[in-house]
Amino acid sequence: ARFTTSFTLYNASVGVSYTLDVFGGARREIESLKSQVDYQSFLLEGAYLTITSNIVTTAVQEASVRAEIEATKEIVAIQEKQLAVVERRFELGAVSRTDVLAQKAQLAQTRATLPLLEKRLDQTRHQLSVLIGSFPGKPGLPEFDFTGLTLPRELPVSLPSSLVRQRPDIRAAEAVLHSASAQVGVATANLYPQFTLTGSYGTQATSSGSLFGANSAFWQLGAGLLQPVFRGGELTALRRAAIAAYDAAEARYRETVLLAFEEVADVLRALDADAQVLKAQAEAEAAARETLSLAERQFSLGSVSYLDLLNAQRQYRLAKVA
Repeated sequence: ARFTTSFTLYNASVGVSYTLDVFGGARREIESLKSQVDYQSFLLEGAYLTITSNIVTTAVQEASVRAEIEATKEIVAIQEKQLAVVERRFELGAVSRTDVLAQKAQLAQTRATLPLLEKRLDQTRHQLSVLIGSFPGKPGLPEFDFTGLTLPRELPVSLPSSLVRQRPDIRAAEAVLHSASAQVGVATANLYPQFTLTGSYGTQATSSGSLFGANSAFWQLGAGLLQPVFRGGELTALRRAAIAAYDAAEARYRETVLLAFEEVADVLRALDADAQVLKAQAEAEAAARETLSLAERQFSLGSVSYLDLLNAQRQYRLAKVA
């Protein structure tokens, strides 16, 4: 005779498994992930600096165009007064009709530049609206002119290397290099065995009523070793690829640093050169204004020719716009 007995086994247990990071693979993987997070944050910082600098540049461009419009209107007013003088002298027979027509042509040419400047001003304000996330032509956008813009009286003095270190592109390239270095460590750790500790604890009984009884508890501890035996050179090739990626990241980092030093050096040199140019242009504008005033008085007295007056007007207009 054959007897068959069936029963139900109830089990409630908790299992835990922990991989020992003996060769630092997990630690380097976390290090790589943190570097990637830093990289994204530096990209965000760079985008913020780019948009803010574009807004400032556009605001300065608006002030520049607005000042050029004011200078052109001032020149138009001067030429209108001069036309009245030339027409009066023509009535007295002191100048020819050709001189009157030349003065009118000069005035018309100057007036013709105003619509182009006003178009540039509108386009600049449209660009500024888009940069701040608004629709072009939306009311409420402030107007910028040079009287409302001021430069800092003192610039912070620091070494070019300190300026470069603040750049988000440098720090982003550094984060990429850090991540590539950590990936080399991960690939190296994968060449070695992985040690794992496991454990479980729970209760076991044939009836639900005695599942949590005193004699139903059990526990288990274990250890595991995982060692790749044959992968056809895959792990070694992955490590070489990680090293090559690190070399590429290092080359990009070096390139980024060198370009940053070049840009910072160019800007520092440009600040000094632009200051000298601005001073020279201011002196040229003052001299041209004085020359024009003198030429107007001399022309009204008949001591200089009309050609000399036109030349003085042209020089003043160029100096004023510059």
